[in-house]
Amino acid sequence: MARKFLYVVAALIVLAIAAAFAYRLFGVQLLRRTLVPGVAFKAEPAVAANGYADRQMWFARPGLTDTPVDWLPPGFAKVAPGRAEIFFIHPTSFVGTDRWNAPLDDPETNGRAQVFLRGQASAFAAAGRVWAPRYRQATFGAFLTSEASAKQALGLAHGDVAAAFEQFLREIDPNAPIILAGHSQGALHLTHLLRDRVAGTPIARRVVAAYVVGWPVSKATDLAAMGLPECTTPAQARCLLSWQSFAEPADPSLIVDTFDATTGFDGRPRAGTPMVCTNPLTGTANAAAAASANAGTLVPEASLENAVLTPGLIPGRCEGRGFLSIGSDPPDLGPYVLPGNNWHVYDYSLFWANVRSDALRRLATWEGR
Repeated sequence: MARKFLYVVAALIVLAIAAAFAYRLFGVQLLRRTLVPGVAFKAEPAVAANGYADRQMWFARPGLTDTPVDWLPPGFAKVAPGRAEIFFIHPTSFVGTDRWNAPLDDPETNGRAQVFLRGQASAFAAAGRVWAPRYRQATFGAFLTSEASAKQALGLAHGDVAAAFEQFLREIDPNAPIILAGHSQGALHLTHLLRDRVAGTPIARRVVAAYVVGWPVSKATDLAAMGLPECTTPAQARCLLSWQSFAEPADPSLIVDTFDATTGFDGRPRAGTPMVCTNPLTGTANAAAAASANAGTLVPEASLENAVLTPGLIPGRCEGRGFLSIGSDPPDLGPYVLPGNNWHVYDYSLFWANVRSDALRRLATWEGR
C-alpha cells in the first residue's frame, strides 16, 4: 500500500467519494452517517516526555534513510539540501469508524500517510531536513460532527504533534531556520502550534514560512494570534501561506458552513470573515496566474506506481472569501475530487514544483536578512 502513489489511495480519505452521486442527493447527512464513529471516545495516555526521541515515532527525520520525503519525480535531479529544518504534519490517513483516533501501529493508515508525505512533504526536501512525526490522528469523521468525542480526538492528536514539535526543537541547531508545514488535519494542528508555541517567542524569528495548506485561516480572527502575517510578496520570509483548491463550478459550502460556526483565535466569530488565500503560482496573496506559471504538477503514471512532473497544466486564482480556483477544465488526475469540486487531496501536488521553489526563495530571504 505504501508504494502506491497519492492518487491511488486518496479515495480512502472519504469513502463516500465512490458514491458521489449519492452525496449530491443526500449531502453531508450521508457523509456523517458513513464516516462518523458510532462509539464513544476512549481516552489514551499522553506520549511519554521523551517518546519522540525514538526514531520509530517518525516517518522522516535525520538518521532515517529511504523515507517518503526523499522521493523525487523521475528525471528530477536531487540537490544538496539547504540548512532549514522542516517540521511537516501529514493529513488524515485514518478513516476508521470503530474508534476516534488511529493507532500508531496500523499498517494501512501508516501506508497512506507515507503516500501523502511522498506527494507533499517531498516538495520541501531541497530546503533542508524534513521531520514528519507519526501521531494518533483523529479519524476523518471527526471533521463532520461537533460532538464532544470529535473535539477530544483532535485534542489527543494535537498532544502527540505538540510532543513531537518539542523533540524537534530539542534536537535541531538552536539557530537554524525553520519551515513549518502541514496539510488538512496537519494544517489544523499547525495553527495551534503557531498560536500556542511560536507566536511571541524567539522561535518566531527563526520561521522562514508556515504553510497552512488545506485548512481555512481567518484573516480577521486568526492571523494576529498566530504571530505571522500572510505572505504578500514572493520572497517574503516570516509569513504564512494558505490555500484551498477548487475547480469550477465550486461549492465550498461544506467548509464555509463549518468555518462560520466556529470561534476565531481572538474569541470573535469567524462567520463572514475572509480567509487567507495565497496563490502558490505567484507566492502572493489574492492573486491570479495562468497555467503557464505552473512549473510542475504531479501527474500519475498509468501504472499508478509513480508520478511525473508536468508543467503548464493548472492555473490559479484567489476569489470569493479566499478559495483558490483552478479553473473549469482541469486535467484528469483521477477520480478523487471531493464533493463540491473540492480538489483538497491535490492541494500540494497541483503546484509541487512551485511550492519547492517558493520554500527555497523564502529561505534565501531569511538567510540574507
